[in-house]
Amino acid sequence: MIFIITYYGYTDGSGEFYIVIDSTKCTGCEKCIEKCPQSALEIITEFIDLEDKNVVAVNEKNRKKIKYTCSECLYDGKTALCIKACEQNAISTIWKTT
Repeated sequence: MIFIITYYGYTDGSGEFYIVIDSTKCTGCEKCIEKCPQSALEIITEFIDLEDKNVVAVNEKNRKKIKYTCSECLYDGKTALCIKACEQNAISTIWKTT
């Protein structure tokens, strides 16, 4: 099995801000998309283990501003709604301020 983990976000002088998607765990159920108050997620098709698979991704519009897009959900160490909605534990975050 091939593990495909994608990091959407960036590191800058104020810290590290990433939404992490494990595409091998994601089933494309869209529950995380439904719960995201910022509409930052979308379904894409990736070629995984010799087949096309629908998985969640951070949409292009929000990839370079994840710190601001997701700050409402991750403020003060809270667990983001997308993470809570994912029954496969395919979504996580790296959220460290300096």
